[in-house]
Amino acid sequence: MLQIGEKFPDFELTATVSTEKDEAKAFKTITGDSYPSKWKLYFFWPKDFTFVCPTEIAAFGKLNSEFADRDCQVLGASTDNEYVHAAWRTHHADLKDLPFPMLSDIRRDLSGQLGILDEKAGVAQRATFLVDPDNIIRFIYVTDLSVGRNPQEVLRVLDALQTDELCPCNWQKGEATLN
Repeated sequence: MLQIGEKFPDFELTATVSTEKDEAKAFKTITGDSYPSKWKLYFFWPKDFTFVCPTEIAAFGKLNSEFADRDCQVLGASTDNEYVHAAWRTHHADLKDLPFPMLSDIRRDLSGQLGILDEKAGVAQRATFLVDPDNIIRFIYVTDLSVGRNPQEVLRVLDALQTDELCPCNWQKGEATLN
């Protein structure tokens, strides 16, 4: 797996961006350069149409405006194709109005470069990466396939990273940092 301080890989993937029937509106090509000068939050889930994944995706969706307020673009991804993403969004009430793209890593290129493919299951691990505006990985969070992550904690870590200061355990935005 890539580590903190390493460059996030370049990529070009198709993303599902809406539930529109018109493919030109439903899908968009996104690359590693699509959001220049922004922080990026990439989070991967194992499979669409499962049980744990939509709880996390919806939770990141609810926090999307808070990430945007911190100049951070949220990008979700799995190894499912863009049509499966579109069907899932269309048929799952919590996913219909997602405010961020769902990347399709169907060839498993990005997951492979990141080192997050679960060899036994053949899918992306439940992995999260915070990437700074220079495309350097600053935070990695991976859980077992059966355990959902805490999007609020990811937001807390983004706040801490953006201070460029030393932040103690459980530090929250607005609290004093360490000198």
